[in-house]
Amino acid sequence: MHIQKESFGTAPGGEQVYLYTLTNQQGLLVKITNYGAIVTSFVTPDKNGGMGDVVAGFSELEGYIPNDPHFGGIVGRFANRIARGKFTLDGQEYTLPVNDPPHHLHGGNVGFDRVVWQAEELPQQNALKLTYHSPDGEEGYPGNLTATVIYTLTEDNALQIDYSATTDKATPVNLTNHSYFNLSAGKSSDISSHIIQINAATYTPADATFIPTGELASMAGTLMDLREPQPIGKHLQQIPGGGYDHNYVLPNTEGSITKAAEVFEPVSGRVLEVYTSQPGIQFYTGNFLDGSLTGKEGQAYTKHYAFCLETQHFPDSPNQPAFPSAILRPGETYRQQTLYRLSVRND
Repeated sequence: MHIQKESFGTAPGGEQVYLYTLTNQQGLLVKITNYGAIVTSFVTPDKNGGMGDVVAGFSELEGYIPNDPHFGGIVGRFANRIARGKFTLDGQEYTLPVNDPPHHLHGGNVGFDRVVWQAEELPQQNALKLTYHSPDGEEGYPGNLTATVIYTLTEDNALQIDYSATTDKATPVNLTNHSYFNLSAGKSSDISSHIIQINAATYTPADATFIPTGELASMAGTLMDLREPQPIGKHLQQIPGGGYDHNYVLPNTEGSITKAAEVFEPVSGRVLEVYTSQPGIQFYTGNFLDGSLTGKEGQAYTKHYAFCLETQHFPDSPNQPAFPSAILRPGETYRQQTLYRLSVRND
């Protein structure tokens, strides 16, 4: 397989940035930049064979700086929120930037989606390997961390993401991809008619500032219950906070890959399936998009234009001892895998 590489501009620190294009035999196309390990495009056919880009983003690097919505990037060192920007580990308290007052969000002011990664093309695998060395104390986190992400475009039309990391000091690690999907490929400016199903029976209720209470609550009889397929818009206006921004607890056993979610867009026929080894998945409906950003082909990114399915550890895990541990220690290797598979249906 051939991987196309082209210049994508210059990062704020002066480093040259590149854009890499992966294609498969079915004609799917994924573009990834080594700035923020961002997926800038995911072009797939609809049920009539018409190609369309199903992720929100920008045609130029400048659109991703500072990229406050985190379009398409790998967020870390810890995805999602840490309460009040503080956690205690091995008896020592650490203070992180409060960049989403009153909390820390997606790694801080300069998270992993705002740095330049080292890129290595793996054409035999139709893959791109990206590596970032995060120094001890960066954004307040302890330990020198080396994070690696391998994006592979498979012949069964999945974008496979393999995450790994090592550290020389105990530290929280929680990496995810923050792509925003609109399976109409921009033909609809609202995701309300997309049909979603999430394979989870419980979720982590949160307070008004999106910090979990620590409870694993049943979704039965609540607006959170997405076990049966339903339009995203069915209860969207009734959800406190302007839409879904909730962590669902997946029935994964350690290291197993399970199907976490499926979304179907009836007009295009596109289907997105999400498989992961992660213990949770954050379903977010673009509640904070406000139309102030204009993306590819002049698309205005308005509220509920796109959704995210961020596979992850639970929010605020470093402060929640009952949650699955997100602490990586020296001698251990953090490993997670997520697949976003695209297909079409004619019903």
